[in-house]
Order: sequence, then C-alpha cells, then structure tokens
Amino acid sequence: MDLIKKDRTPPPEEVRGGDWSVCCLADLRRIRTGFVGKVGLPALKGLLDDLWQRKMLSTEDKDTVLEDHTSRADRARCLIDMVMGKGERASLAMIECMLERDRELYLTLGLILPPSPTDRVDKIMHAVSVIAYVKTRMALLITNVHFDNGKHRHGAEKDEEDMSKLLISLGYNVERHRDLSGVEMDEAVERFSKDPRLAATDSVFVVIMSHGVKGAILGVHHCDGVPDQFPIDNIYKHLDTIRCPKLLNKPKVIIIQACRGVDDGSAIVLQVDAALPPHLADEVDADIEEDAIHRVHKEKDMVSLLSCTADTVSYRHKSQGSFLIQHLVEIFKRHAHEDHIDELFRKVLKRFEDEPPSASVRQMAVRDRCTLTKHFYLFPRPKNQAPQ
Repeated sequence: MDLIKKDRTPPPEEVRGGDWSVCCLADLRRIRTGFVGKVGLPALKGLLDDLWQRKMLSTEDKDTVLEDHTSRADRARCLIDMVMGKGERASLAMIECMLERDRELYLTLGLILPPSPTDRVDKIMHAVSVIAYVKTRMALLITNVHFDNGKHRHGAEKDEEDMSKLLISLGYNVERHRDLSGVEMDEAVERFSKDPRLAATDSVFVVIMSHGVKGAILGVHHCDGVPDQFPIDNIYKHLDTIRCPKLLNKPKVIIIQACRGVDDGSAIVLQVDAALPPHLADEVDADIEEDAIHRVHKEKDMVSLLSCTADTVSYRHKSQGSFLIQHLVEIFKRHAHEDHIDELFRKVLKRFEDEPPSASVRQMAVRDRCTLTKHFYLFPRPKNQAPQ
C-alpha cells in the first residue's frame, strides 16, 4: 500500500529554453498577414475589449484602432502592430484572447500556445484541446480512495483532479470512476474496450490509481483473508488486438499508480566501474517462412508507466498526491508539446532520480511492456524532428 510522507518544498520551476514568451511575439509576426486578412470585425472588436480588460491596451489605444482607421483590414493591421510593439507579454495576451474569442481563427492561423512554466494544471496546454485531430480522443480514469479496511488513500483526490485536467487539456474525453472493486475495475476496462467511439480516437490513456500488490491492483473491499484484486494483465488482454480491434495500430498508454510490494526501493551500494556486457550477435532463424495468411501482433502499440519497481512501495503525499502523478503532470506540462511519449516517460523517471520522496527512501517509476513501434506525439510532431 502507499506510504504517506511529510510535506516537502517543491523545487523551483525551471524556464524551458530561456524566455519562452519570446515565441509569442514571433508567432504574431508569423501570422500578421493572415490575421489582417482573416479576422472579422466582431472578433476584432472583441479582442480590443479583451486586451483592454487585461490592461494590455489603454482607452486611447482602442480609440486609435477604431477611430483612426475605417477599413477592417487597416484596423486589424493597427491592432496587431500595436500589440507587437508592446512586447512579449502583450503578444501572449493577444494569443490567449484569440483562443478564447475565436477558436476557428486561432486554428486557421496555425497557433499553438507554448505552456507557461508558471501556469497551473488547469491551464496547461489548454490550446491543444481545440485542435480538430484530438477531439475524439478517449481516456479511462479509475481512482480508489476509500477502502473498507479503513486504509484510505489520502491525497488521491488531488491525483484524480490533476490527471483528469491534464487528459482533458490534451483533448481526451475522460471516463471517470471512483472506489471500484476488483471485479468492477475489470468490467470498467472491458466496457471501455468496447466503446464504439474508440474507432475514431487516435490513441487512448488508461489510468488506474489504488493500493496494489505485485501483479494486481486492489479493489476497495480488499482485506486480510478476503482478497479483492484486479490483475494488471487484464488491462492488456482487454485492449489487445483480438478483444479491441478498434485500437489496432493506435497507441495505448497505461499509467498505474499503486504499490507492487512492501519493500523500500532504495539500497546502499558501493559504486564501482561497471564492466561492459559482452556483445551478443543477432540470431536469425533461417527456418522461418512467410505465411500466406496475414497475421497481426496480438499485443502491440502499448506502453505502460508504473509508479515503482517490482516488490516495492509507492509514495504519496497527504495533500499533494502521489509523486508519480506530481512528476508526470509537471513533465507533460513542460514538454508534451515537443517530446514523444517515450521521452516524456524518460523525463518522469529522471525526476525520481533527481528528487526522491525523501533522503531516506527511494522510489523509481518503471516504463513497462512497451510495444510501440513509432514515436507517439501528443501534439503534432515538431518540424525539426524527422518521422520514425
């Protein structure tokens, strides 16, 4: 089961790549011609009001745009030039207002707002939720908080809230469940695997948070002598190609926050130089021939992130939630717009190395059962990265 540790001061958030807001000024320069040509007069006046309310424009600025120019295009040109002249902060505000005021224009101009290092989770990457290609994404979120044996998971409500907001911000429709038995968890995953909307999704997330033992997640009725468990392997069975053909060749991301044993994940070691492992030549079976019948892999395009290594415990803060979800939300907030899922998970693991729950205990998350054959980007792949 999860252990509850005392509060700790979170590390200061680092600014990604220097002053990220410079990108906003550059974006306005890039879209200037398109904005002048496409923005409608009602949206233009709305943007003026929004920026005035945010104190990015003065009353005199508004009058200059509306009274000194008569045509729509001239007013649009005056507005965007005026905002760019006020710098990065005003440029960011205009992009945010454009997203809220006229999402169709926002998408048409190709804007994607970089996530601010100081934003709260409920504002993380909210721009991506309006991108057309993710509107039908599906996710399943199961959180067990209250248990019959009284061993409640204090802080799990925060995990549920943070994960739900993160998934929604990434464009996923989130099906949420609270306090399920082992059988009910199995039924929930099975129902999810048969949801007809999966045919339209480009990927799925399955997130389960509870107490756990090696190989299983505990239901809320679990107690000594009366097991109530959901085998982790059942997740993969329900989502495999045979039982869930709608997800064939689509990424399936599984995140499990639960203990996998009772041991602490730390050890005292004497560091020595490690010998290089011997080189193993690839073995090729010459007797394998191609079948005439086309077959597909039963389990493919899955990747899992587990909160701890085998046989060890997972840690959770009473109010801030589990360390896995804290680190995952932080990393996705900073890097989901630029990194594929494998790299995001690697950075989550690095956070456990850089900042363990305390000086006396260790916890290391594990990327497990990965059968992804291509890089999966939650955002459109960055232009400077070649497809895999």
